[in-house]
Amino acid sequence: MSNEKILSKLSRRTFIRNTVIAAAGTILLPSALTSCKKNKNGDDIDYEGQGFHHGVASFDPTTDKVILWTRYTPAMQESNQPEILLDVSKDAGFSTVVVSRKVKVDTGSDYTIHVDVSGLSSNTKYYYRFRSETTDAVSVIGETKTLPAAGQASEVKLAVVSCANFQAGLFNVYGAVANSDADVVVHLGDYIYEYGAGGYGTNDNTASLNRLHQPAGEIVTLENYRERYRQYRSDEQLQKAHQLKPFICVWDDHEITNDAWKDGAENHQPNEGNFETRKLSAIQVWHEYLPARVTDNAKIYRNFEIAGMVNLIMLDTRIVGRDKQISYADYFTQAGLNAQGFLTAWTSPQRTILGQEQRNWLTGMISNSNLKWQVLGSQVLMGKMYMPAELLLITARIAAGVNDPSLLAEYQASVTQLVAIKSRILQNDPTLTAAEKARVQNVLPYNLDSWDGYPAERERIYASAAGKKLVSLAGDTHNAWHSDLKDANGNKVGTEFATASVSSPGFEAIFGANPATIAAFEQANQLLIDDLNYLNASQRGYVLVSFTNNEAKAEWRYVSTISTPNTSTTTGKRVTES
Repeated sequence: MSNEKILSKLSRRTFIRNTVIAAAGTILLPSALTSCKKNKNGDDIDYEGQGFHHGVASFDPTTDKVILWTRYTPAMQESNQPEILLDVSKDAGFSTVVVSRKVKVDTGSDYTIHVDVSGLSSNTKYYYRFRSETTDAVSVIGETKTLPAAGQASEVKLAVVSCANFQAGLFNVYGAVANSDADVVVHLGDYIYEYGAGGYGTNDNTASLNRLHQPAGEIVTLENYRERYRQYRSDEQLQKAHQLKPFICVWDDHEITNDAWKDGAENHQPNEGNFETRKLSAIQVWHEYLPARVTDNAKIYRNFEIAGMVNLIMLDTRIVGRDKQISYADYFTQAGLNAQGFLTAWTSPQRTILGQEQRNWLTGMISNSNLKWQVLGSQVLMGKMYMPAELLLITARIAAGVNDPSLLAEYQASVTQLVAIKSRILQNDPTLTAAEKARVQNVLPYNLDSWDGYPAERERIYASAAGKKLVSLAGDTHNAWHSDLKDANGNKVGTEFATASVSSPGFEAIFGANPATIAAFEQANQLLIDDLNYLNASQRGYVLVSFTNNEAKAEWRYVSTISTPNTSTTTGKRVTES
């Protein structure tokens, strides 16, 4: 089949999205499950292999709707499309049933089931299960909750997560989220990783924990992505989080491949086929396992109004409109960095991370909202991470894996000198020379894959939020951050709460796990990066963000290990913004 036909087929791909309206009163369940099944000849049938082995989940809650999900593995003896029943109740014993309906399995979408249930009551907890009367298979009982309408809640709690690498360790963070009092889980992407077994994320514990990626190679095809999602969704802690909490999700790059943009990716090579085919296959499988209430599968940006306080705006800063990232490497000459060429490209007003259509939607959404908090679910950091240029160049070499023992010593010497200079600046030391000041004040953005790589567009978003309470939620980096959001004139326009990863390694993978080294790195960055207030560079966890009419609070919660099962957490930092 030609690329054109493949693309056309994938672009038109639709899913069986069952729609169900909840009943106003209690309804009767269909016939009870029986323990003995017979074929047409009256012989007993011992069904084998069937079940809801990948758990249950709920997505995109509103005040009256929620999407319910599962995947059914048919028995070896089932030859036709399986018939599945969905029950939804206001109690765990299913005595107050509001839905009991037959729903369709989408055999063309890896046997997943999506049911968009409407007619629900706001701010209400519901219980649900899927079952087969043919094989007696019954899922675990899921729990979900609709969003509160205005006046129904005085506080909204969001658990913010991202970056779960199966090979890197156990998903204890998901277990911690499941045990938390969060109302909704906001997943900012990198739900899976595309690398092959033994690739990125692999460590000394991977094999003993039986966490090697499946399939063994890098995932490229539709079936590859499905197998990888099935592996991730087999994880006990991830299943528990989905079972107990509704999720609101967006993708980042690793659901497709590393450092992707709209037309390509760093980790897509010519011998891996057509990138557009790969991207559309990845997007299809994302929707099979993480359904979102959208009309166009390629456009996942959408918003949720919560309790008359929070306008949660979920963005796609990765795929739908992003221009290719610029790179410092493209501006180095034998004489050093071509600063003028870099600045011209970097500050171009035409560069976009959102695309015009999404940007217009976003600025209109913010400008027209009268809710107290405008909350952006953005895959990548929005706050400025501008560090002294000399330090950036050393850090970039370390991050690139340059194997030079003297490099870390060079970094430490530079940091020590720069911190001393910055401290003297803060103390108004009159003996400082212009050359010394320049070493600290000559700064460059650390991560051009983030909003820092698209500064002109960021200013346009900030302008649209004038007079609003703006909060950015971010993931992607594997580390925890709290930053002030400041415009080009230095005016504070909002705040950013960025989460650590579920399991993917942070800066400790670059600088080593020595606590003293990590602490010095964190302290130096907080001093040298003007808008940065907090950094945790080595722990895995999530951030619990709470909103009231008066305050936005963030708690960075960390698990102690991802090497052994342990979901207990400690709070590393608390921040309150008003």
